[in-house]
Amino acid sequence: MAERRRRSRDPLGLRRALSGRLLPGLVAAMSLLAALALAGAHGAAGLAERWQSGAAAAVTVQLPRPDPERLNRALAILRDSPLVAAASPVEPARVAALLRPWLGEAPALPLPGVIELHLRDASLDPAPLAARLAEAVDGAELEAHGLWVARLAALARSVQGIALAALALVAGVAAAVVAVATRAGLAARREAIGILHDLGATRGAIAGRVARRVGLLAAAGAAGGTALAAPALLALARLAAPFAGGADNAIPWQALPWAELLLLIPAAWLIGWGTAQVTVRRWVRRLP
Repeated sequence: MAERRRRSRDPLGLRRALSGRLLPGLVAAMSLLAALALAGAHGAAGLAERWQSGAAAAVTVQLPRPDPERLNRALAILRDSPLVAAASPVEPARVAALLRPWLGEAPALPLPGVIELHLRDASLDPAPLAARLAEAVDGAELEAHGLWVARLAALARSVQGIALAALALVAGVAAAVVAVATRAGLAARREAIGILHDLGATRGAIAGRVARRVGLLAAAGAAGGTALAAPALLALARLAAPFAGGADNAIPWQALPWAELLLLIPAAWLIGWGTAQVTVRRWVRRLP
């Protein structure tokens, strides 16, 4: 009795023709690659936005011979300027820590005084402010980072574009894998499908049964691939934390693009369902 019920629910024998192991495994591999590409695009976009909104407006002033009087004079000029949003001296210990990889623990040369400031608008030209500062404080040099930040942001956007192209490529490969698996399953059940078609089953009815099975298997594979990708993405996020201004081992799970990653599951279902619909309809049309 149970065997008859199973046959009645699956008259085409799709559970045997479309294995619950092979297709989900292939889709899981594709979903893993898609998750990595999606996270790469998300991270590159975040870095570009952070660099442009923060670092592009950051400017440093160096005083070769730092002393309290010259430092205060430079701070007064900077804080009075309408171009400057904030200006603060950098502690000598922090300057030494930044230069330690190049100069060692005890540098022979005296370290310059450094003032860190942020412009109100990153698009403004700081050249007039630099000229005024150099005239008032001998040896003071103002260095803007806008050019380098713009280049880094362009690089980040290029990485984002490559990641999105890789995501599209993975989607195309996944559709091809689903099509091949569907054709193999149809070939295995050719006789049963032919009999049902001769008895009056339409292409839409046959395609609907196969597409539901394929879509379910693709969604299951995408869920497994996304779950496998999460630990790898967390490790990569920790490696990228210094570039985003964070500390090592301080990236929480919430920092991952969970909304985009979870969308991979319905996207895989849609790719599987749509590809199976097209494949089955074309295949059934060729039946005698």
